[in-house]
Amino acid sequence: MLGFGKIARKVFGTPNDRKIKATRPLVEKINALEPEFEKLSDDEIKAKTTELSERAKGGESLDALLPEAFANCREAAKRALGLRAFDVQLMGGIFLHEGNISEMKTGEGKTLVATFPAYLNALTGKGVHVVTVNDYLAKRDAEWMSNVFGALGMTTGVVYPQQAEDEKRAAYACDVTYATNNELGFDYLRDNMKSELKDMSQRDHNFAIVDEVDSILIDEARTPLIISGPAQDRTELYVAIDKLIPDVQDDHFELDEKTRNVTFTDEGNEFLEEQLQARGLLPEEQSLYDPESTTIVHHINQGLRAHKLFTKDKDYIVRDSQIVLIDEFTGRMMAGRRLSDGLHQAIEAKEGCKIQPENVTLAQVTFQNYFRLYDKLGGMTGTAATEAEEFSEIYGLGVVEVPTNRDIARKDEDDAVYRTANEKFAAIVKTIKEAHEKGQPILVGTTSIEKSEFLSGLLDQAGVTHSVLNARQHEQEAQIVADAGKLGAVTIATNMAGRGTDIKLGGNVEFKILEAIAADPDGDHEKLRNEIEESHKADEQAVKDAGGLFVLATERHESRRIDNQLRGRSGRQGDPGRSSFFLSLEDDLMRIFGSDRLDKVLSSLGMEEGEAIIHPWVNKSLERAQAKVEGRNFDIRKQLLKFDDVMNDQRKVIFGQRREIMEAEDISEIAQDMRHDVIAELVDQYMPPKTYADQWDTEGLYAAGIEKLGIDVPVMEWADEEGVDDDEIRERLEKAADEMMAAKAVSFGPEAMRMIEKQILLQTIDTKWREHLLTLEHLRSVVGFRGYAQRDPLNEYKNESFQLFEGMLDGLREDVTATLSRIRPISEEEQRELAQQMAAQQQASQQAVTPAAPQDDDPAPNPENALAGFDENDPTTWGNPGRNDKCPCGSGKKFKHCHGRLA
Repeated sequence: MLGFGKIARKVFGTPNDRKIKATRPLVEKINALEPEFEKLSDDEIKAKTTELSERAKGGESLDALLPEAFANCREAAKRALGLRAFDVQLMGGIFLHEGNISEMKTGEGKTLVATFPAYLNALTGKGVHVVTVNDYLAKRDAEWMSNVFGALGMTTGVVYPQQAEDEKRAAYACDVTYATNNELGFDYLRDNMKSELKDMSQRDHNFAIVDEVDSILIDEARTPLIISGPAQDRTELYVAIDKLIPDVQDDHFELDEKTRNVTFTDEGNEFLEEQLQARGLLPEEQSLYDPESTTIVHHINQGLRAHKLFTKDKDYIVRDSQIVLIDEFTGRMMAGRRLSDGLHQAIEAKEGCKIQPENVTLAQVTFQNYFRLYDKLGGMTGTAATEAEEFSEIYGLGVVEVPTNRDIARKDEDDAVYRTANEKFAAIVKTIKEAHEKGQPILVGTTSIEKSEFLSGLLDQAGVTHSVLNARQHEQEAQIVADAGKLGAVTIATNMAGRGTDIKLGGNVEFKILEAIAADPDGDHEKLRNEIEESHKADEQAVKDAGGLFVLATERHESRRIDNQLRGRSGRQGDPGRSSFFLSLEDDLMRIFGSDRLDKVLSSLGMEEGEAIIHPWVNKSLERAQAKVEGRNFDIRKQLLKFDDVMNDQRKVIFGQRREIMEAEDISEIAQDMRHDVIAELVDQYMPPKTYADQWDTEGLYAAGIEKLGIDVPVMEWADEEGVDDDEIRERLEKAADEMMAAKAVSFGPEAMRMIEKQILLQTIDTKWREHLLTLEHLRSVVGFRGYAQRDPLNEYKNESFQLFEGMLDGLREDVTATLSRIRPISEEEQRELAQQMAAQQQASQQAVTPAAPQDDDPAPNPENALAGFDENDPTTWGNPGRNDKCPCGSGKKFKHCHGRLA
């Protein structure tokens, strides 16, 4: 008998069905406009964009403009790319525009889908960001889709690492900008470390379309983006500790693979204490439990983690004597990314690589809080339904499963579970050989480089020709994936999530054409294309007859989505295909999360070697294990976000203040308010309210006035005057400090003074914020222990971080006021001394080494290069150089080290 829920779904359809049904009238409207837009000339299509843009800026809603905009975009894409968007692609675009995630299967044309909502939302003139998972895809998609946007009269930009600043600003100024999630987050942080508005790259956070949204907003959201700078060098300590770790025995530590955590036991701590004292790393009278031992304990723990939790060729590879991390979800190298808290250095010591100095955090943000900056967010992926709750709770995004253009014909087989890994791999090689012999292309998914290379060795022994795609072959990724659908091709790949290149049956025809043109650049390209397309049809049919693409997975991943993404590589656009998972009880997921009952069941069945259990119940059991892991990871991300939300509120205040300061022409009033606040605090400190004059510490106030305000005033005499109270003294101090700063402004000149105030304020904010981030990191690391005292660590963190933030703002006001009070113009005598020192240094360097062209770090003075009309005694003739620009006097030095020097 059917339950009520099943009956309701049969009668009314699922919520997803109702959403799909609701878009059909819009799709019909767009289709009805098609004949009208087909008649437009290329120029009229661009003119239509101008008209729609004017209507959008005039207040007409984007929803009202959607049918015309989508019809215009479809026609432009048809002309520019030869691709006419299917109805389901229009549906996907509608859901993206509405701020949802469009779940579309592999091969359904998500790259083209993104152009529709991107075009519609770019009509407002505020810009749209299309986010991809790697630089290759950002550049490829931008280049490909710029044909569509160009035909519509819109500009397209692409942002990538190590890009020139002016290029980056131009890319962000485009109507549609393609970029990776990492680069967008880092540019946001970098922009909020700039000191001039003109140097900032990003503009509004209007609308972002995130491709492979589950990979970016979930898998990568566990760790924040951090911009860091070098700290103290502790190379010798890392090396010394690394030599100690191999002596640690199994009973000295406890390893928890579920939480990826490792801790020393009491026996381990005793052993370490003896060893550290014997090696001179810990004083004889000092215990590991003493507060003074915090640093050494931290480094030992990181050393243990490096050896026991991080595996070469799985979590990282050694390349050019450097440790390069591997993304556990995509199998890609993450060049330039480093583990924090000294863990990366511990791995460098373990592998005998050069140890880079530790870093201190200069700025950080989580992906969750970065992407929540956008007014509207949309996403695309082949697999999001399993994480719908997280998308809704964290980002407010709904998930809509968009139907495929053609029905899926792929055959998904039940998992085959073997007792041992050796039995499993023997069965895999046998299956690959059987499929290979009949010409069926095979994509073999592995979870690590180590396993992909192990399987590669087995296939070599079996005489099966194959390709390997992992972090080591990162550069050939697109080519290897494009060839994976050829007749008889065998491709081993680590984590095929988000590879971005379609595996087309018979091979990728566009790649074949490009190769042929490159080989014969002067030939008849049209004839060449026709010949290749014709032969490709025969290849494609041969592969279909062989059964289509066979996806063979060698292991289950922690996340069902990664498994589904791999499986989804087969059966695109109604193609035939097959997928199968081969597992063993020795696999990480089965060993750590699988039930012991399964082992007992297999044993009781009396299975022979090489035999597998294949049953839908096994699939269900594994999915439950994966759901547990996903739930735990969601909790980790939720907890990370709760703590980061506290810092995010403070980050918004600081970044907002920086922006206001940069936008302001004159910040003398801000500086004055800070000065008056500092004076009020000093008066309260040394002349507390409701106290008598004989209880005042006027000498302390006098000394503080000199130190923090730069003024020498007779506070003691004022206090002796009849009828003078604390308010009167505060007003006199304010007047004296204001007069002193007014005199400075005259001596510097108004332009120079404004620039100095702005730079000092920004630099002080940055310094204080960095110190505050470090303090919050330390607070985070210890606040968890408050739980033992029955106190909520999150509430404790909120309260203490707020107090720390208040203290930081007080310190900021004091530092800015003190620094401004100490600045003074450089005297002529000091300028002469500086010139003499520079000349002497230059002469000494010329005698010591062969003359070379001056570098930025070692400039040669050349007064002939001085700014026209430059007068060193008149700052108004200096232009408006940045702190790091060359000095206008022509010395070749940076402005901050020459005429912009602060005494």
